Amino acid sequence: MRSRTCLRAFSLGLLFLASGFAPLRAQVGLADAAERAKWEDFLRTARIGESVQMGGANAVTNPWKLTLTKDGVTRFGLWKDIDTGEDTPDRFRFEIAAYRMDVLLGLDLVPPSVERRFQGRPGSVQLWMDGTESLKARTAKGTEVREANREAWNLKAYVQRAFDSLIANEDRNANNILVDAEDRMMLIDHSRSFRTAKPFSERLVFGAGGLMRTVTGTPYPFSKLPRAFVDKLRALDAKSVRTAAKGSLTAKEIEVLLRRRDLLLEEVATLVGEKGEAEVLY
Repeated sequence: MRSRTCLRAFSLGLLFLASGFAPLRAQVGLADAAERAKWEDFLRTARIGESVQMGGANAVTNPWKLTLTKDGVTRFGLWKDIDTGEDTPDRFRFEIAAYRMDVLLGLDLVPPSVERRFQGRPGSVQLWMDGTESLKARTAKGTEVREANREAWNLKAYVQRAFDSLIANEDRNANNILVDAEDRMMLIDHSRSFRTAKPFSERLVFGAGGLMRTVTGTPYPFSKLPRAFVDKLRALDAKSVRTAAKGSLTAKEIEVLLRRRDLLLEEVATLVGEKGEAEVLY
C-alpha cells in the first residue's frame, strides 16, 4: 500500500522508527532458507479464495488482498500488477527485486514476495504481515516505541535508510513501515524503487548528502550499520545481483544499483574516518 505523501511530511525520527510451515511471526523471521522457500512456494501455489481490491489514499496502486490456502494454512497475500511510467517507473517486479535483495543482504525486513498470475495477468504477491500496523497509524494514536526497544529500533532504522538508498526507494514513508506488537520493523511497498535516472544514479536517497530531508532540512543519517551488512555490500557484483534478482531487474538497473552501492560504501568509509570503526560498525 502506498501514500503519495512525500517523505518530508513525516518525522521518521529515530525514537519513533526499530503443517509443513513453522509459525511466521509478525517480524519476517525467515533467516532460514528452507523456511523462506516454503513461504515463497505457498505464495505461488496456494489456492486463491476471496479477493478484494483495495483503494484510497493509502493504496493508490489498487492492489488486491487475496485469501490464500494450502495444506490447512490460510494467509493473506497482497497482489499488484502495476507496470507504468518511464521517467518515474512504478513496477510490480520491483517488489520482487526488493525482496530478493533483502534476502541477498541478509536483512530480513521485506516480507516474501514472488511473481504470480491473477485474473490472467502477471503481478507480484507479497505475504500479508498479520499483527502489524503502519508507523503512520501508530504515530496518529501516540504509540511510541517502548524504551527497552528503542536502541534496536534505532539500529534497524539506520539499516532501513541504507537499504532504501541502495535500491533508490524514494517512496519510503510512515505508511509503508510496518510495526508489530514487539516494536519490530518491516518494510513494504517497493514498486517505485530501482531508479536509474538522475539524480538517483548520482546521489543516495538518505545519508549526509541524501535527497530526502526532515521537515527542518536536516539529513536522515545511517550512523551505525552491521559489519556483516557492509561486508555483503562490498561483495556485490553484477553476477551476484543478477542471480539473486532472478529476472526482476534489468542490466541497466543492476548497473546503477552498483553505482549507488559504491556511494554508500564511500559514505560509510567517511563515517569510519571521522568517528572510528568501532563507532560505526557493529
